[in-house]
Amino acid sequence: MSAALVQQLVDGFAALMLLTSFALLAQHRMLSVLHWFAGQGLLLAATAAIVAYGTDNEELYISALMALLLKGMLLPWLLRRVIRQLHVHREVEPLMNGSLTMLVALGVTLFSFHIIQPIEKTSLLMTRDSMAIATACVLLGMLMMITRKKAITQVIGFLAVENALFFAAIGATNGMPLVVEIGIAFDVLIAALIFGLFFFQIRTTFDSLEVDTMNAHLIHKDDDE
Repeated sequence: MSAALVQQLVDGFAALMLLTSFALLAQHRMLSVLHWFAGQGLLLAATAAIVAYGTDNEELYISALMALLLKGMLLPWLLRRVIRQLHVHREVEPLMNGSLTMLVALGVTLFSFHIIQPIEKTSLLMTRDSMAIATACVLLGMLMMITRKKAITQVIGFLAVENALFFAAIGATNGMPLVVEIGIAFDVLIAALIFGLFFFQIRTTFDSLEVDTMNAHLIHKDDDE
């Protein structure tokens, strides 16, 4: 496989990563959000494997396997169990309507390409063209955290940001040292487990996972005191 073909594959996967980030913002059903999140993890694994082949970096094959198992399979499965046990199947209306959210997302993407373009011109890596998309995916994940009302959807936005940072590391440096990636992977897994426990505790305490409901409950409690 030639270097040019590897670069084209990486660029194609980067475009699909951007598509999944937009899709996550556009979904209102929780299971659809999980499906796109799992797809994002599979894209990360495929991208890491392709870059490993193109750069002869054997450590990236292990990173690809970790991304496949953790981000593409385990985390979506854990979140799916949490959603089913909490009976949360549909996201309420976000803070902004869908059309406005997509316009903001488009503006964020254009901004990312504008600020990363000078860096791409000086880079010699085969993955340099994906850095702008990786930056856009990070910002789109943050936008998802801001515009969603349910705590569980905000957590998925946080995990999407982590996915984008992993993708950015592949694009900017051809992968972080393996020991760092393993440490981050375990941190993310532990964070997901802790988030799951918090979801159950929040549902028990407030009978809702909506941030507005929790804020209103706390304000009412402060007024009573």
